[in-house]
Amino acid sequence: MDITPNKELGKKLTTYAWIATAAVVILVIIMRETSIPLPEGMSFSFLPPIYSAFNVLTAIMLIIGLVFIKQKKIEQHKKTMFIALISSILFLLCYVLYHFTTDATIFGDADQNGILSVIEKEAVAGIRPFYLILLLSHILLAAFSLPFILITFIRAYTNQLDKHRRMAKWVFPIWLYVAITGPICYLMLMPYYV
Repeated sequence: MDITPNKELGKKLTTYAWIATAAVVILVIIMRETSIPLPEGMSFSFLPPIYSAFNVLTAIMLIIGLVFIKQKKIEQHKKTMFIALISSILFLLCYVLYHFTTDATIFGDADQNGILSVIEKEAVAGIRPFYLILLLSHILLAAFSLPFILITFIRAYTNQLDKHRRMAKWVFPIWLYVAITGPICYLMLMPYYV
C-alpha cells in the first residue's frame, strides 16, 4: 500500500472543498429567503427526525473512529470516519431540502391555540435563551468547521498524515459538538413542529 503524500491532489481537492463550502453557505443563505412551493399534498415535514438521526449517526461514528485510532486500528478508523462524513453530507442534503420547502419552526411558538398555562409559558421563556445560544453555536460552528472537516478528510485521503493529525486534533471536537448539539436542538424544538 502506497502511503506517499500526494500534495498535488491534496491542493486540488482542497480547492474543491472551499468551492463546496461556498456553495453550501450560499444555499443556506438563499434557503432562508426563498421557499420552493411543493405540489398539493406533498410535504417534507418528515425530514427533521431523519436529518437529526444522521447527526446522531455522525456523532456515534466520530466517537467510534476516535476509539479505533487510539487503538491504532487504521482501517476501521478510516471506515467509521467515511461513514461520519457521508452521514454529515446526508444530513446537509435533507436539511437544505426541508428548509427550502418548509416554513421555519420557531422555539416557543406552540401556543397558537392558547393551551399553555402561565407556568408552561414561563418555562418556555426561561429555556428559550439556552436554546438560542445552543442553536447559534451549533450553526456558527457548523459553518466554520465544514471546510476544515473536508480538508482534514482530504489530508488523510492524500496521505498527508502529519497534517491530518494536526488538524484532526481541533477539528474533531468541533465536529463532534456540532453533531451532538444538532439533535439536542431538534429535541428541544420537536414540540413546536406542526
